[in-house]
Amino acid sequence: MAKPADTRTAGRKPAAKATAQATRSSAETEKIRAALAARRDELRAEYDQTLSEITELQRDRLTDSAGDDQADTGTKTFEREQEISLANNIRERITQVERALERLDEGGYGWCERCGNPIPVERLAAFPSATLCVTCKQLAERR
Repeated sequence: MAKPADTRTAGRKPAAKATAQATRSSAETEKIRAALAARRDELRAEYDQTLSEITELQRDRLTDSAGDDQADTGTKTFEREQEISLANNIRERITQVERALERLDEGGYGWCERCGNPIPVERLAAFPSATLCVTCKQLAERR
């Protein structure tokens, strides 16, 4: 029995990628790169600010924990976990933008990593670090 084709490479059209890459001017590529780099820098500043706030809040909690009952301790733990989760989400967004910059350098930016089809310009405008086309993203979210 034949093995099913790998969906990650089955629909790829290397020649189409090279053609589309050639149609994107260097000015357009640099504009995309600048926008992604600016977003990465914004996120890094937000991440640094969040870490600094977490550190300050943690310091305040340690000095103000005398006499806490179980409910107070639980509330502080819950709040700390929310703050750390927020910082982790920001870090993940930074990673996504950095990955988009790498794909731009490699010539894979704007192409779906799953099916190899171009990602619509509208999707990239709304979510510049998108790695999947709309169809593949919908399929991934259903799983």
